[in-house]
Amino acid sequence: MQYCSYYQAHVPREHCWFLTATIRSYEHMAFDRTLDKENSIFEFFVPQDMESLFLQVMARFEKEGIIKDLQKLPNRLM
Repeated sequence: MQYCSYYQAHVPREHCWFLTATIRSYEHMAFDRTLDKENSIFEFFVPQDMESLFLQVMARFEKEGIIKDLQKLPNRLM
């Protein structure tokens, strides 16, 4: 995970299950987990060769209101 791109996004609670299931259906696209349960903030570790696909999926999710405020940040594990 040290060589992954790192993202965070707000995921409304009612969409958490869908987001998680969808991300996991794409093999090796991203590792997701809840960073802040109270504020429903998820973090995503994305292998660099999967970043384009990840961003396509996230753009669709933003359009549909499944995620909000997707941000690329420095990888906090580096």
